[in-house]
Amino acid sequence: MTTHNPNAKRLVYGHAQLHDCLAFADAETAVAEAAEITAIASARTWGEARQVRTMQVWNPVGPEYHDPEDGPADDEPFDINKVGSVADGDWPPMVAERAMKLLPQDLQARFGTSEATVLNGDILEIPMDREAELVAELRGRGYEVTRDDQLINVLDGRGFSPLVG
Repeated sequence: MTTHNPNAKRLVYGHAQLHDCLAFADAETAVAEAAEITAIASARTWGEARQVRTMQVWNPVGPEYHDPEDGPADDEPFDINKVGSVADGDWPPMVAERAMKLLPQDLQARFGTSEATVLNGDILEIPMDREAELVAELRGRGYEVTRDDQLINVLDGRGFSPLVG
């Protein structure tokens, strides 16, 4: 039985299918982020999507990012892939970029490679075959690390992304 250290940095990680590498997220917020992404992506109408209130991610059709006067009416059917920021790959933000903020610099350099994407900035590409060694290193430094491939891929928009082929 493992004991929970309240001072430990908690991470969730998994195989990010879109970039075929390990990706990391903050375990404190990942589940709430995924719920917000799912709520927006699964909205049936534009009005329903606009009404999703978020605390962890930005709503790409919320009033601060999308003017309802310039788009579909609230009662029109909603398709997340018709939203510009989704079609451009900007929403949700790429999960593989988070390791650049979450992992210590020396581990980023040792286990990953910074790779530029065509339009959306850099990601830290960590090969899947480095998983055991990296996870052991993180745990040795006091991190609590849990693997959850499904959660990582929800955070990456895997269920609806037009970039998924």
